[in-house]
Amino acid sequence: MAKIGPSLMCSDLGALRQDVQILHNGNVDFFHFDIMDGNFVPNYTMGTDMIKSVRQDTDLPFDAHLMIENPERYIDTFVESGCDMISVHEEATPHLHRTLQYINSTGVRTGLALNPSTSLDSLEFVGDIVDYVVIMTVNPGFAGQKFIPSTLKKVENLRYFVNSNNLQIEIQVDGNISYDIIPEVLRKGADMLVCGTSCLFNQPQGLEKSVAGLRQYTDDLKVEQ
Repeated sequence: MAKIGPSLMCSDLGALRQDVQILHNGNVDFFHFDIMDGNFVPNYTMGTDMIKSVRQDTDLPFDAHLMIENPERYIDTFVESGCDMISVHEEATPHLHRTLQYINSTGVRTGLALNPSTSLDSLEFVGDIVDYVVIMTVNPGFAGQKFIPSTLKKVENLRYFVNSNNLQIEIQVDGNISYDIIPEVLRKGADMLVCGTSCLFNQPQGLEKSVAGLRQYTDDLKVEQ
């Protein structure tokens, strides 16, 4: 069954705690936080104070996607804020293995994020310390971008790599994951869906009905991988 992770960057930040409670009650699986520094990507979003402000409202896992340069400097800060999963971009740190190894040592789930044009090659050397891989299906930085079709093949190749090497790695997809795209990425081998405005937030029926509909849709979807 696909795991649903609302991207809280897309929520009503003025009613963030209320949205988290609605989503929690709607049986999502984790909460996704996009952390941007204005350098690695051309945007600023969120931070540890925001994460702390809603940590008390749910016991579901918090997933921090660090789109920041030199993320190794901030791992402890995000762990202390209540994050259960932390992913970093290959291009953002000069010593990828060391950074992933340190995340792993803190006890949180360790993620590697790959931009659309980034190859899967590094997994040959870090796959044994990675719990999940984030396949970016848009270029990171802004919500509302178009899904990049070539990333479907990347998901498929990653699934083959994971299965062929008997690795315990989940595949997360992030970027314009719409109702039309969900069956496609699941068929290619994705496990975790980061859901934003394309299928969850800012829908005319409101958030409560939107999350109920999305949960029902993914639960009913039968996909052969």
